[in-house]
Amino acid sequence: MKDSGSAANKPAGDIADAGTRTEKYELLKEIVHKEVVNEYNVAYAESGSDDAAADMLDNIRRVLERQGQALTRLEEAKLIREIYDDIMGLGPLEIYLRDASISEVMVNGPNQIYIERFGKIELTNSRFRDNAHVMNVINRIVSSIGRRCDESNPMVDARLADGSRVNAVIPPVALKGPTITIRKFSKTPLTIGNLIDFNTLSPQMASFLESGVKGRCNIVVSGGTGSGKTTLLNVLSSYISDQERIVTIEDAAELQLGQEHVVTLEGRPVNIEGKGAITIRDLVRNSLRMRPDRIIVGEVRSGETLDMLQAMNTGHDGSLTTVHANTPRDVISRLETMVMMAGMELPAKAIREQISSAVDLIVHQSRFRDGSRKIVNISEVVGMEGDIVTIQDIFVFKPNGVDSEGKISGQFVPTGIRPKVTEKIKYNGALCKDDWFFQKGN
Repeated sequence: MKDSGSAANKPAGDIADAGTRTEKYELLKEIVHKEVVNEYNVAYAESGSDDAAADMLDNIRRVLERQGQALTRLEEAKLIREIYDDIMGLGPLEIYLRDASISEVMVNGPNQIYIERFGKIELTNSRFRDNAHVMNVINRIVSSIGRRCDESNPMVDARLADGSRVNAVIPPVALKGPTITIRKFSKTPLTIGNLIDFNTLSPQMASFLESGVKGRCNIVVSGGTGSGKTTLLNVLSSYISDQERIVTIEDAAELQLGQEHVVTLEGRPVNIEGKGAITIRDLVRNSLRMRPDRIIVGEVRSGETLDMLQAMNTGHDGSLTTVHANTPRDVISRLETMVMMAGMELPAKAIREQISSAVDLIVHQSRFRDGSRKIVNISEVVGMEGDIVTIQDIFVFKPNGVDSEGKISGQFVPTGIRPKVTEKIKYNGALCKDDWFFQKGN
């Protein structure tokens, strides 16, 4: 374990010459860090194994005691934890990765670490030592899954051991220094009950979505960045029967399915020679040869959309995916555009007919300014009228201003339209009640 943080080789006597208490603390931390790493490297060279890492906390404590510096108990515990995180984990990010209330961690170079907590973004007091320190953390993350991040490949998607999604961008692309964005995922996946408690949707909407999944409807979850599409996709996927074979396809594996019969496929970027890439489209095509009952694509962004629609149209009912879009109507336009990216010379009407026959439901989710996420539309793709794909809302969220706590208020209401897809749901043996689609008292 080499110290890529490049701590300066400063004697302990220099601590007394440091100015403020904060400077003394940082200098002590730097000295102890370097000594612990040096001792570890010697132990590793002698034993040839990583067993020395098991006693890392004791090693840090012992080296710290040798410095003979007066620290409060809180300062000592904090320093030991920070050095341990730096050597064995992801440095200053570890404290935020352990905090279950934090949903996103954003590093803008060595001097800025932002977090998102309960939908609100805030700047933290934590810092990296320098750009090399950030690069060390990035390399730890990406190397664990066989990827790399360097000048020839300055952007990379990766994941942590718990499934959290990581994106890293380094210079020369990132002008202010190495940038890391971590979308955290709960160790215990959210359930539909949690989403109802968060006021993301109503119980009637939840019941209809459950019926839609069990009734093998093809569902597209749409929304903007950070609107909760992947979380909702994970919740919807939990309704799939254990008796079905599920194939999931993602750029970086994030879905946390509880079923036993799940095959997880992940795309692969090009290697150092610029070859060997495995795209989402390659995986979608291959999945059709794997006898799937359901195909779940984390997100469609390009030509794989055509293959996904064809799968939905050829016996793989009940497939799920997500797409970036601002409204349910935009979903249709986005799908059409992405099908064109497949390179097939198809007329617009033929593409729209594919979309209208493949997609049953569009579930659109939005992130509001108070940080809350809500399903604002559940819409049905009805069919074609001339050259236009027609959709109709089944449920909508009607906002009603802001309450005394600054939270968006409003209500989820059914539009009073009984969707045509209920026939498909009932045919496939799932429960679907007509009273879900009408307001009480009407």
